[in-house]
Amino acid sequence: MKGKHNFSAGPAILPAEVIQEAAAGVLNINNTGLSILEVSHRDKDFMAIMEEARSLVLELMGLGSEYKVLFLGGGASLQFAMVPSNLLVTGGTAAYLDTGVWAHKAIKEAKMVGNINIVGSSEKEKYNHIPKNFTIPTDANYLHITSNNTIYGTQMHHFPDSPIPVVCDMSSDIFSRKMDFNKFDLIYAGAQKNMGAAGATMVVVKESILGKTGRKMFSMLDYQVHIKGESMYNTPPVFSVYVCLLTMKWLKKNGGLAWIEEINRKKAEAMYAEIDRNSLFTGTVVKEDRSWMNATFLLTKPELEETFNKMWKEAGIVGIKGHRDVGGYRASMYNALTIEDVNALVGVMKELEKKNG
Repeated sequence: MKGKHNFSAGPAILPAEVIQEAAAGVLNINNTGLSILEVSHRDKDFMAIMEEARSLVLELMGLGSEYKVLFLGGGASLQFAMVPSNLLVTGGTAAYLDTGVWAHKAIKEAKMVGNINIVGSSEKEKYNHIPKNFTIPTDANYLHITSNNTIYGTQMHHFPDSPIPVVCDMSSDIFSRKMDFNKFDLIYAGAQKNMGAAGATMVVVKESILGKTGRKMFSMLDYQVHIKGESMYNTPPVFSVYVCLLTMKWLKKNGGLAWIEEINRKKAEAMYAEIDRNSLFTGTVVKEDRSWMNATFLLTKPELEETFNKMWKEAGIVGIKGHRDVGGYRASMYNALTIEDVNALVGVMKELEKKNG
């Protein structure tokens, strides 16, 4: 549609048909003569959108009615405060796994609420792996993990069996693969990386873990308040929720998480095969923890940076410059990115080696 291979880390690529449907909704939603941008969130048309979106989340995840779905504002960063506010009992302790920038920020915010036990960290190794064999304290109120680390390119491919509730930040790999979502008691994810347009944050929470902290909270930070208000305690991010719904319908129509997992596996395999084969590139992450969503890599000959940059830009590739904390390059391969997009980047990498290897 746009003639670009979009590897942006987020806001990120969306399916072409979702963009087209969203654009149509901006002009006229459900033949109401109103734009989705101007319809009241209390209007029956938007309330139906919200209800379908919440229902589809549970369907895709295979979760039952004991879980409640919220679409909130504030980004995943607000969840760094909401999670401990709602789950960390006064005088209690929460366990956190430190695997990257966003996990580190979640820890920082949680420390303002109560006691934090960092059960494992890869910070000293520049977050190039996921800590293994860590012990989960049975007396902690919950364990917080981050499934995919966008900046450093690591991903959890196995999740621990936990004796305590598990909270997972899935902002950058939500709906990218099959898994047993019942292993988690609370999941949150910003929409803009793999699920929809920037503005909404999805929260899926098992209602039974709430209301036990013994503290008073601001209403806007209280999950129970938002559950009672059916995600409309205040005006929700209407357009972003609409795009999330369209994206989830696209997923369901094409075969759900099993379908997209196979595509994502093939993209990651093609990308990492070239990084490992090509003498001009090297990965930054231990192989067993490589992310399917964000491949991070460096040039082995830094003097070729200007040449490589010129080549991939001329090929219509955008968004592969690495984060400043890692440098080099980062290819973000979210759900809507195609294998053809990956092959375009691989082709440029091959051509660079052919001319300069």
